[in-house]
Amino acid sequence: MKSYLAAAVQMTSVPRLDANLAQAEDLIQLAVNRGAELVSLPENFSFLGDEEAKRLQAAEIAEQSEKFLKTMAQRYQITILGGGFPVPATPGKFYNTALLVGPQGEELARYHKIHLFDVNLPDGNTYQESDSVVAGKELPPVYRSETLGNLGLSVCYDVRFPELYRHLSQNGANVLFIPAAFTAFTGKDHWQVLIQARAIENTCYVIAAAQVGTHHLRRQSHGHAMIVDPWGTILADAGNTPGVAIADIQPARLEQVRRQMPSLQHIIWSCTVPQ
Repeated sequence: MKSYLAAAVQMTSVPRLDANLAQAEDLIQLAVNRGAELVSLPENFSFLGDEEAKRLQAAEIAEQSEKFLKTMAQRYQITILGGGFPVPATPGKFYNTALLVGPQGEELARYHKIHLFDVNLPDGNTYQESDSVVAGKELPPVYRSETLGNLGLSVCYDVRFPELYRHLSQNGANVLFIPAAFTAFTGKDHWQVLIQARAIENTCYVIAAAQVGTHHLRRQSHGHAMIVDPWGTILADAGNTPGVAIADIQPARLEQVRRQMPSLQHIIWSCTVPQ
């Protein structure tokens, strides 16, 4: 693993595939121009709109999203994560899929989101992701790169399930992707603290791409795409407008934190309950 620059992209995606891909390319180019070698796009980067419209267009969105990621990776010679886009699964439903692509346009890892956002929020909004999305059946993979580190995948709502990230860190991850489209209501209270918690408890870097602003009449996202180091320090924050958060990923810093705070070595997986 070497030192390198990573970028967490922040977008305001809308219900238009072509417009979203154009916006994503502009932000990827911005990140590359600033030296980024590893780039993450947020959840729903290629389409954020009505779920029925997404369902009807899922096959096209999937095809164009995958083609786009491979083209961008090759064109800019980067490793890129497409944080979440629909891939047809069963009739009328799709997976929420994260795809990691290497500089030659090759697929490196794929993950179908396993935790679906089915909630009734205090602000009156109800989200029922399972109405249109099929939950993945496998825990996310860790892609091992000699240059970029061991990259663990996840998507948005996964961030509330620490056991998933413990799985990733125990399988060698030292850089965690958490691409998201966090709601404005939950994001203001939970986004930053959850990102920092996942970094601290696993002594990993976290690259958290995000959606921001108003996407359509009923959907608004929190923003604040960020990169956090293994101590929980926020290295970059994209704020509340489209843009990129860029920061150094440093193996020396990773080793320092894990040496000073060796909590991963102190995990107790079982114990005897007193009788």
